[in-house]
This record gives sequence, structure tokens and C-alpha cells, in this order.
Amino acid sequence: MANKRPKPEEIVTKLRQVEVLTGQGMPRLDAIKQIGVTEQTYYRWKKKYGGMGADQLKELKRLQKENERLRKAVSDLTLDKLILAEAAKGNF
Repeated sequence: MANKRPKPEEIVTKLRQVEVLTGQGMPRLDAIKQIGVTEQTYYRWKKKYGGMGADQLKELKRLQKENERLRKAVSDLTLDKLILAEAAKGNF
């Protein structure tokens, strides 16, 4: 059975756990192992979600959803424009 991917909220929580453990004097690598991820995964998560709070995470999700909606609208309009341009070529 494959491992499920953690949700962004869980990732932020795990990053905070590592910060707390290192603050208590535990070596960073040991803290990373304790949360159950590889070092590479930890640094990838830290790059993407480091220092982010719950409200910032919600805003990020909202912005990503809005961005996807706008991209879809632009692609639909571009397709319509190409169809109209092709139709106009045939009439003249």
C-alpha cells in the first residue's frame, strides 16, 4: 500500500515540530527522522512552506485556486479567438 501524501496543514505542523525539537537541543537530522520524512523532503517542504502560518496557507490555497480558474478562462478565450480568426479567413 502506497503512503498517502500529507496535506499542507500537516506539512506545516511537521515543520513546526522540527523547529521545536531543534530548539530543545536535538540535532536537526534526528528531528527530521522523528517526524518520519527524509532530509530531502524536509528541505523541499521548508523551501515551499517554511515560516508559513495557517492563515497564510489558506490564502495560498485560495490564490492557487483563483489562478487555475483564470488560466482556464484565458485558455478558453484564446481558443475562441483562434476559431473566429480561422472562420474569418474562410469568408474573404
